[in-house]
Amino acid sequence: MSDLNKAIIDALENLKGKNIVTLDVHELTDVMDTLIIASGTSSRHSRSLAENLVEETKKAGFRALGVEGLDAGDWVLVDYGDTVVHVMQQETRDYYELEKLWSMKPASRG
Repeated sequence: MSDLNKAIIDALENLKGKNIVTLDVHELTDVMDTLIIASGTSSRHSRSLAENLVEETKKAGFRALGVEGLDAGDWVLVDYGDTVVHVMQQETRDYYELEKLWSMKPASRG
């Protein structure tokens, strides 16, 4: 696990992020290598998780390239380039099923 990904997981665990999943997606896309998904118990919790994530990783020397969805808090995306973090409320996570989407191999275009 990279230092960045360890810092991300630690920051999410420190504020009691739920059901944290790390997916290696480097074979599925050129956009990123790792996808990390965590759940918050409310929009406030999801926002706090994302804000803490940005703050703690910055202290560790890693800057987020972008943060989206912080205002609403039901789904916050934090982009670190090679690693993208999704902090979602459980109902949003259940609806979009990102783990299932990103674990599927692309169909052969033979």
